[in-house]
Amino acid sequence: MRTAKLICLFGLIAAFAVKSIAAEGIIREAYNQNADLAILAAHENERMHYILLNSRVRPKSNLWAEFAGALDAFGEVRYQALKPLILERDISELQASVLAGEFSYEDLTTFYLYRIRKLESDNSTYLNAIIALNPEAIEQAQALDRSRQIYPAQDRDPIHGMPILLKDNINAEGMATTAGAVALAENFTGDAFITERLREKGAIILGKANLSEWAYFFCDDCPSGYSAMGGQTLNPYGRFEFNTGGSSAGSGAGIAANYAAAAVGSETSGSILSPSSANSLVGLKPTTGSLSRSGVIPISASLDTVGPMTRSVADAVILFNAMAGYDQADTAMPLLSQDHSLVHWEGSLAEKRLGALDIFLDDRFYSDALRLLGEEEAAIVEVVMPEYSSEDFGKLLGAEMKRDLGQYLESYAAEQVRIDSVSALQAFNEADLELRAPYGQAEVDRMVDLNFTADETETLRADLQDGAKAVMEALFESGRLDLLLSVNNQSANFAALANYPALTIPMGYEDDGRPVGLTLIAPPFSEQLLIDVGARFEALSRMRRLPSDYQ
Repeated sequence: MRTAKLICLFGLIAAFAVKSIAAEGIIREAYNQNADLAILAAHENERMHYILLNSRVRPKSNLWAEFAGALDAFGEVRYQALKPLILERDISELQASVLAGEFSYEDLTTFYLYRIRKLESDNSTYLNAIIALNPEAIEQAQALDRSRQIYPAQDRDPIHGMPILLKDNINAEGMATTAGAVALAENFTGDAFITERLREKGAIILGKANLSEWAYFFCDDCPSGYSAMGGQTLNPYGRFEFNTGGSSAGSGAGIAANYAAAAVGSETSGSILSPSSANSLVGLKPTTGSLSRSGVIPISASLDTVGPMTRSVADAVILFNAMAGYDQADTAMPLLSQDHSLVHWEGSLAEKRLGALDIFLDDRFYSDALRLLGEEEAAIVEVVMPEYSSEDFGKLLGAEMKRDLGQYLESYAAEQVRIDSVSALQAFNEADLELRAPYGQAEVDRMVDLNFTADETETLRADLQDGAKAVMEALFESGRLDLLLSVNNQSANFAALANYPALTIPMGYEDDGRPVGLTLIAPPFSEQLLIDVGARFEALSRMRRLPSDYQ
């Protein structure tokens, strides 16, 4: 890293202090980031040599200012009383508590908002997981409570009344969709297709989750989880010890810390799998084409997808189903997406052939997982990860983002947005790099210099994707595999290019507390198979636990 630049910037950052108002109206002393930044500067992982923590653009206290009266009325006593009924509870358990009269949807929504304020306003617990909160969240919860008097439980979708976070590259009316970038600070749009689906089913869009700016296709040598709008997302399992994974960092950290019932992330290559495994969550990266991307800020039309990030496999199924539906505007969606839904059940593993990658066989968590699955009569087939060159992968992403971002800005961006292309973004940031791009914008610079024709881009895409599919198909056929088993996001690039869906599930914790995930990879549109095996593994292992400082 640029050590001299770090030291110089520490002095600049000292001037930036935010007075935060904690729950119950306690005024905390101004937070000086220098001491924490000095600790991080000595971290063995250079990617954690952060040069700032809190956003310079948005005072954090603005997040919950709209709710001050409601949260003070809710109070600490009520919050503490509801904690055992809400923390770490599956969506089905939350719905059962509402049905039993233990709390209302308004109580549930206010609980999460209170928890966000309580933890994010504390200098020892903040995660910078949230960029925006929905100012109408409590009113919407109240309306859903009233609707319970009209519609019986069996007529309501399981997502009804559940507060959900959206990664801040997903359009949602009433909140700006920024991708973490200052250039989109005023990007107030209508709902994305999946947001419409969630609202139609009765979900409450609680807010927008922080992310690696521009979905981590923005800068070199920059940490995952940083954006100018949201600051540096931190990992609740070790705020200054482990990174959050990216780019759906806020979705990962926020759900791990129980800031909402569930969250939606997005992935091009690893951006759901990485933060889910880093935060001990279940993350489903569906086949591109399973869920709509209309109204989602893109990197690559060929590879992008949205997907659930949850604390259980059952919740991932509920959230996936609530977003599903055929969107004729998204040309990646086959007609089968109209009725594409998943079922949660713990199926038998007998006769399932699971590929065990040789490079992970010495990993104790992986070995334990194989043993558990083998005891359930699954056939464990040792396989070797084939070599595959994806040397021009970055060029493909750059060429497609240069094309696709321009299309998003033309079709969806608010009138107030001042950029219309990657070149305009580059110029906008160069006007104030210290504020808008403190880690630089190397990926943007490279995109501006890329001059691929449409035919060249398509040829590159076909070469990379067809090659990856052929290699993956050969691997599955040679071992007669149903699934391939990996660790965290270590096979994400290969799976993304082949358009193979993946599901990661908590597998354990290193001695220092770092979460580890088992990742299942299956052929296209085999999400149900992932759920079948994943649900059984989850039931056998039961590894997820709440971070110790967020009990």
